[in-house]
Amino acid sequence: MTSPHQSTEKDTGAMSFVARREELRELGDLLRSAADGTGGALVVAAEAGMGKSALVDAAVGGLAGWQVLRAGGTEFERDLPYAGLHQLCTSVIEHRAGLPPVQRSALESVFGLGGETTPNPLTIGMAVLGLLLELAQEQPVCCVVDDIQWIDEGTRQVLGFVARRVAAERIAVVIAERSPAADPAFTDLPHLLLAGLGDADARALLSSTARADLDDEVLERIIAEAGGNPLALMEFSDRTGPLGLPGDDRPRANLVDALEEQFARRVQALPSDARSLVVLAAAEPVGDLGLVRRAAHLLGLNPAELTAAEDEGLLSLGPRLRFRHPLVRSGAYRSATPAMRRQVHGALAEATEASTDPDRRAWHRAHAVVDTDEEVAVELVRSAGRAQGRGGIAASAAFLERAALLTPDAADQGARLLVAARAKLDSGAPAAARELVAQAERRPLAPVDRAEARLLRALIEFHVARSPEATTALVDAAADLPPARARETYLEAFSSSMFVDRLPGRLRQLGLRIREQAPPWEDEPRPVDLLLEALLDQMLVPVEQAAPTMRRAVDAFRTATSPWWLELAVLMALDLGEDEAAATLSDRQVQLAREQGAFAVLSQALRIHAITRTIFGRYEEADASLAEARAIDEAAGTVNMSFAELILAGWRGDTDRHGELRSTMRQRIGRDEAVGELYSTAVLRNGLTDYPAALDFGLASQQQERDGSYVAWSIDSELVEAAARVGRPEEAATAVARIEALARTDRSNWATAKLLLAQALLDPAAENTDTRYREAIDLLAQSEVRACYARARLVYGEWLRREARRAEARAELQAAHESLTAIGATAFANRAAQELIATGQRPRREGVNPLELLTAQERLIVGRVSGGATSKEVAVALFLSPRTIDAHLRNIYRKLGISSRRQLRELAL
Repeated sequence: MTSPHQSTEKDTGAMSFVARREELRELGDLLRSAADGTGGALVVAAEAGMGKSALVDAAVGGLAGWQVLRAGGTEFERDLPYAGLHQLCTSVIEHRAGLPPVQRSALESVFGLGGETTPNPLTIGMAVLGLLLELAQEQPVCCVVDDIQWIDEGTRQVLGFVARRVAAERIAVVIAERSPAADPAFTDLPHLLLAGLGDADARALLSSTARADLDDEVLERIIAEAGGNPLALMEFSDRTGPLGLPGDDRPRANLVDALEEQFARRVQALPSDARSLVVLAAAEPVGDLGLVRRAAHLLGLNPAELTAAEDEGLLSLGPRLRFRHPLVRSGAYRSATPAMRRQVHGALAEATEASTDPDRRAWHRAHAVVDTDEEVAVELVRSAGRAQGRGGIAASAAFLERAALLTPDAADQGARLLVAARAKLDSGAPAAARELVAQAERRPLAPVDRAEARLLRALIEFHVARSPEATTALVDAAADLPPARARETYLEAFSSSMFVDRLPGRLRQLGLRIREQAPPWEDEPRPVDLLLEALLDQMLVPVEQAAPTMRRAVDAFRTATSPWWLELAVLMALDLGEDEAAATLSDRQVQLAREQGAFAVLSQALRIHAITRTIFGRYEEADASLAEARAIDEAAGTVNMSFAELILAGWRGDTDRHGELRSTMRQRIGRDEAVGELYSTAVLRNGLTDYPAALDFGLASQQQERDGSYVAWSIDSELVEAAARVGRPEEAATAVARIEALARTDRSNWATAKLLLAQALLDPAAENTDTRYREAIDLLAQSEVRACYARARLVYGEWLRREARRAEARAELQAAHESLTAIGATAFANRAAQELIATGQRPRREGVNPLELLTAQERLIVGRVSGGATSKEVAVALFLSPRTIDAHLRNIYRKLGISSRRQLRELAL
């Protein structure tokens, strides 16, 4: 029979609600908003024993007509892949039938209901959000997750993703976490911090629930030691020692440790069999009474003895076994001897069905081993493979690390530690990966594993620092790798350095070293082999030699089946003046990344797509790609460089946005004058007729080339125009020579037009200048580069005006003004307008494009909807919910003064 002095945490928290009215009201506001279709998330944070769970239970317990989903973290399950997600969604997983196929497959893979598809975490996040949206069509949904600090990483990522996307849904997400260990995945969500009870409320709680015979001195000490913690107040008052506190007077690190120690003593005071059963239950995190009973019988224990612990108020028995508080569980487990812990884990492993729950069985077996055990290690490696197949990279790393430590053979142990280190690095834990590599290097590694260790150490430093020293280490490590892997490593090192290494000569030296070290390919070269060769040529040899190699690399990627490295081929095509190839390869990379769920690549692919569309003069498409890229970054919690945004702002002539982006980019990379900055600023300054500044940026790019730094050839045309305008044609000699060499080796329309325009600009008095302009304009009219075509008509009109051919100048300038205005190249359009006014004619004013009233995200939605996409399809692409898309559409309709998708399609067309 339970003592009247014993209470559950729920009782303790409920009795303290006299001081929690405001907190309860805030939770209630969240739930009422969700019921009305304006959902949200709230993180309830406090130290252990403050009544977080009780507060949430009180708010959620009275909900009628809601679907309440719950999960709770435990220390022993934090490494099991998506264990929290299983708790949260298993009861409603059948609703997956209404999800898009990719999302349905992701959920089935995570829950072991279908083939293992290695789903991306973002896909899993979208799948869970879709599942909740399906439920919310029938009734409001409340997701409650307790002890988030012990929930596995995959589930935490999913919860963070979902919590940020329910603002327009009938969904509430309530998360309880133990502070001050705040989870970075939820720092930007609204937080409700539970402070300790004041002295008056603490007295009220004690007077209503505790022993009535406590004298004032003891009462004061209990209140002082408990610090307003309701659980501590009840524990200390229920079991007072001679001086008012339980146990001895030894100092403890903190109140939580004191409470855990108190619970451990209470467990140790139980009869022997009951104590063993409580330790067994503490090692079984799910609370599966059937499993606990089977394991108890294996240990020769009678499960009925658990009632002694229930009578003591340590746990409750029912459909599931529940400890009064997580501190009871941890105190019970830590109170056991190592031998007893191994015994209970061994029994739990034997009682767990291998065919239905192999990973939990392997985990228990790992904790039951005294020394090393190859059989268990192999089982853990298999679990790691399954975790990897379900997208649980962090869990896979944890299984592999444990497997390595249980491996008997020292050399095999070292090899497995390296595999675990790679998984740790892939999961975003470079410090842990570095420690595992250090452990592996203390083992007798085979030569191939020693080379792998060097590579991993270099990769860790490279991804953390992106410094020249890290690049050098990576190149050193590649020398010992098999040929194919070595070339891939060289490509990663060199391509990354192109954009961040600005020190004179360093990149050229790196290129020379890689060329000397890179092993020759066997049989037919792969596209990545050709790409590495082309990048080195672009840096190290004259244009005539580099261009054919570059073109071969670009062509090799036309049939690529993987999105990796395609962005470099796209940029190379732009440098060559191969507009058709750039458009095709950019579209292909985006398509492949979407189809394969490669979101890490998709974000970068969309930015490269935006660069091509910007240069082509399709700024709305560029905006749409950038909006989608930002949606992916936000969903993944990553930050990308601003080069694409910077180039778009330069072509648009948006000085404020360009300046803002330049500042942001410099802060991120810690260096000045990166390639994208030089090019975009030269474009911007030419549009603003600030030709001296444009020339300075063009010459800076040439200086970088002389210093052995990467230069985008696309900037040559900007340098030529600026040099011609300031009357310093000799400054453009190098750029013209390169443009001419490129035109000789590549007869594409764009490359040839670049040469004709350069010749016309730098030699305006030549007899064939008019012909050069006309031929260039005709060639550009047949290309993808609309913006360059409009600029060619602008410079031709400017030349005609200076030649006093005013009527012809007006025709060209008016056409340039209309094209540049339609494109959105504001600075160049204004330049054309000023030239037109100088001829005595004002530019015709066109009506305002109504789509300009929309935000970039709204224009992206318009583009997809006008192309026939449904709200659900648009939601999948933008990592939002269909209801959120519909809310955006209503806002779009209001801004545009329309009321239907048909009208929207007509406007977009």
